[in-house]
Amino acid sequence: MKKSSLTHGRIALAAGLAVVLILATDATFAGSPAAATAASTVTLEYKMPSGQILRYESREDSRQIMDVMGQVMETNSVSSSKFSFQGKGRQGKDFILAVTIDDITASINTMQGDMSPDMKPVIGKGFDMILSPLGIEIDVSGAKALTYSSPDGVRNLSAGFKVFFPDLPGKRVNVGDSWPSRYAIEEQSDSMDLRIDIDSVNTLEGFEKIDGMDCARVSAKLTGVISGTGSQQGMGLQFSGKLTGTDTWYFAVKEGLYVKSKGESSSDIAVEVSGMTIQGTQSQTTEVKFVGR
Repeated sequence: MKKSSLTHGRIALAAGLAVVLILATDATFAGSPAAATAASTVTLEYKMPSGQILRYESREDSRQIMDVMGQVMETNSVSSSKFSFQGKGRQGKDFILAVTIDDITASINTMQGDMSPDMKPVIGKGFDMILSPLGIEIDVSGAKALTYSSPDGVRNLSAGFKVFFPDLPGKRVNVGDSWPSRYAIEEQSDSMDLRIDIDSVNTLEGFEKIDGMDCARVSAKLTGVISGTGSQQGMGLQFSGKLTGTDTWYFAVKEGLYVKSKGESSSDIAVEVSGMTIQGTQSQTTEVKFVGR
């Protein structure tokens, strides 16, 4: 299987704020416990009826600290978004979903000042995606056309949608059962090409009633490897690092509906540039919630 949920706290859809490596080198929900559902085992599967619209909101907060030749540089970013998925029928056994960006904002504050991108070009825009019943995003290529200008060049929204829906186990599970998930977060711009390969272990912890729905509560433990290349001010960059994180997400069993998630992660980052190594850390919290049909 591919991905779980991260940063499903999930990687927020301002795509690109997940690993904003701005080097600034001018100087060089919870609910009450539900009765443990009628069955001791459950099958988790997405249900996306044609015509149904699912609306979500997400938020991501990130703090990054880089040490550039003894000068500590801090970057803080916040992104929030509202978006919807409308069922358009099936392609074989998979779902066709029309995605619409209802609203999106992003704020990036650095030692050099505000470097926030203008997200207006993507508001109101949309694309079609293909999703499997187990939550695998088979095709989100249409999101590559949703572009905006960021501090390190033009980016698009495909990265966040590639890892939006939590992966399901593909078998009946009991409370306490675990299943693995693997996925990659890829961030590309004019000047950077970054990748985080993530392994997740998902565990069904129990059940809770949220907004009248009996939901499976799943915890995920994440480990990741960061890699990538880039350029800034004519200098080549090589990125490496490691990520650890946790996430808790909820899935409405009867409705086949992703309800919410909340997660946090931390990363150790190294940037090789002009024969020196710049060390940094990043902490991040993410939250996604279903807000209506």
